[in-house]
Amino acid sequence: MTPKTETYAEVAKEIAAVLDGEPNVTAQMATVACLLSERFEAYYWTGFYVVDADKPDELVVGPYQGTLGCLRIAFGRGVCGAAAATRETQVVDDVHAFSDHIACDANTNSEIVVPVLDGNGELIAVFDVDSTSFKSFDAVDKQWLERIISDTFAA
Repeated sequence: MTPKTETYAEVAKEIAAVLDGEPNVTAQMATVACLLSERFEAYYWTGFYVVDADKPDELVVGPYQGTLGCLRIAFGRGVCGAAAATRETQVVDDVHAFSDHIACDANTNSEIVVPVLDGNGELIAVFDVDSTSFKSFDAVDKQWLERIISDTFAA
């Protein structure tokens, strides 16, 4: 097991323990963002963009750790919008080469965005992690973040 895999396994258990019995989605999101942000040095911005109930084709910033985030992102725009529109995890080694990238923070160079589905399979948010380094995220990050998000929100 690699050190990164071990860290993900540990933090996944910690998230599950802290959130055991907690039904509030905002509390769940805040906890996930906080605990993951604290454990990984490469995580520069860590948080959620939530589907806006009044504008279901738009994401609005939710609980996060980091610098000021974009307030709203339309489905299909940038990395977060692509994840929302396709419901597929986006792993981007260089955000500057990503078509229609939204520069919420000029320090971001790579990004991973995981769609957040509820127990009914409905998109409720996306989980976004930015890094100041290029190529910060790989298959290990994708696998573990998808697992943590699914275990937390689709259960």
